[in-house]
Order: sequence, then C-alpha cells, then structure tokens
Amino acid sequence: MAAFIFDMDGTMVDNMMVHHRIWQIKLAELGLEMDLEAVRQTIHGKNEEILAKLFGDRFTAEDFKRIAWEKENAYRRQFITELKLIDGLPDFLQKIHSKGILMGVGTAAPAENVNFVLDNIYGLRNYFQSVVHAGMVTKGKPDPQVFQMVAQGMGVPIEDCLIFEDSPTGVETAHRAGCQVVVVTTTHSRKEFARFPNVLRFIDDYQHLDDLL
Repeated sequence: MAAFIFDMDGTMVDNMMVHHRIWQIKLAELGLEMDLEAVRQTIHGKNEEILAKLFGDRFTAEDFKRIAWEKENAYRRQFITELKLIDGLPDFLQKIHSKGILMGVGTAAPAENVNFVLDNIYGLRNYFQSVVHAGMVTKGKPDPQVFQMVAQGMGVPIEDCLIFEDSPTGVETAHRAGCQVVVVTTTHSRKEFARFPNVLRFIDDYQHLDDLL
C-alpha cells in the first residue's frame, strides 16, 4: 500500500461511548429520548446532517450549528482526562513512518475535535501528511469524498490506500472509495460488518501488525 488513512473517533482514540452518552443527553434535552444502543446504531456522520435527519425543519441551520457545538464542547470537556491513543498505535505509527509510508486522517469530526486530539497528544500531528475533517467536505460519510480528499492531499491514488475504521458507516465509505479496511473493534462487533467484502482484518488494538508494513 502506498498510504494508510485513519478515521479518528473509535479508530485512533477509544472515545465513541463518550460521544454516544453526550449525544443521548443532548437529544433528550431536545425532546428526543434514545437509548444508548439506538444512538450507537444510528448516530454517524457529520453532526448537522445527523440533526437534520432526526429533526427535519424543526430547527434552522444556525440552530443545528449551535447544537452541534454544544454537544462537541461537552464531549471535549469530559474526554480530556481520558485522552490517549489506542494500545499499540504510537509504536505502529512510528513503524509506518520509518517505512516511508504516507499517512492521513479522514474523519467526520469537526475541526475542533481533530485539533483536540492531534494537538493534545505530543507529536501526533507530525505523522500525517493530509488531514480532512467535517468542515472540509460537502458530503458526509458514507459518501467517499472525505477519503478521496485525504488521498489527494497525500498525492496518491485512493485505491492504493488502506483505511482503518471502526464503524459500519466508515467501512461502507471505504468500500465506495474502492479501498480495503482494517476494522478496529472498539465500538461494533464483527458480525455488524458481515455484509462488507472489503474488510481485510479485524483488530482489537494496534499490536502485532508488522505484516501490514
């Protein structure tokens, strides 16, 4: 592979249950009660697109931006004390770098959350030649635009990229982009990916992956 592309939430940092709990609280404040399993299954993609699907025209576009900011601000306040990379990822990133393989990040997270992770873990940003977040795309996952933009930013064909993801939506995004995927099972079980032909491997963490290099 010419390059590796990493999703961020649930893939680089094990934070999805924090996101889910914050979503559950925020939606309840807006009058929509959802249990955690429903949130886990349905809340994926760009925040404004999620809110538009859930609430239609009940809120304005400015309302959606405000609600999304409130939710993400609450997430950052809660997760800062837990922020760390998934086991084995620091060493894996260093090995990828030493092999001269390009790396990028393609995430549905907003810019503030990307900066929150990349700038609060020492040296992490330096590994990535291309970073694309929700504010840079016009179409959220599962549209492949985000991964295509990451590949373009690295100057490599998208089909020459191996993608690391944690959600069925992310794997579908990679499939639409024509890419194989390594699935990190932080959030979803293996059986939830059964319909996808592009899953190369399932991993619990990033240890013992030298054969991918």
